[in-house]
Amino acid sequence: MTAAAVDHLVQAHGGVVSEFRGQTRVTLDAASLYAAMQSLRDEHGFDLLVDVTCVDYLNYRGARDRFGLVYLLAGAESAKRLTIRVMLNEPDLTVASVTPLWAGANWMEREVWDMFGIVFAGHPDLRRVLLPEEFTAHPLRKDYPLQGRGERHNFPVITRGEA
Repeated sequence: MTAAAVDHLVQAHGGVVSEFRGQTRVTLDAASLYAAMQSLRDEHGFDLLVDVTCVDYLNYRGARDRFGLVYLLAGAESAKRLTIRVMLNEPDLTVASVTPLWAGANWMEREVWDMFGIVFAGHPDLRRVLLPEEFTAHPLRKDYPLQGRGERHNFPVITRGEA
């Protein structure tokens, strides 16, 4: 199943294949992501979206792209796994949301938006999930200072009652 899916991604979507420790990864461009993910779900049995995450390659030796968006897929019956990557660069950090394909992508995409600033076009509720709405930065970006930018002094203090 995985070989057929990978061949389809290469032929139909121009995917670039790599392997590491027996795990297959396919890198796609952002424009073909949604169609590729739909075919993986509907035609190749990858019915489980395990995770959506992101990597910031700023200052990474040899990196040609700033962000790597990572989707981990699995087939529940076959136990096959596949990693899909989409490389993104500023200023265009937008990809299609896969929430219409997997409802579980909703909160995963919100987390990536919150922490990295990747925009998921067509997402039903793209707003912060971990940080307050007033927070203007994306703290898992490598250019975000370790001590923050002083945003916390603007947030209301929550006091807890005596137990």
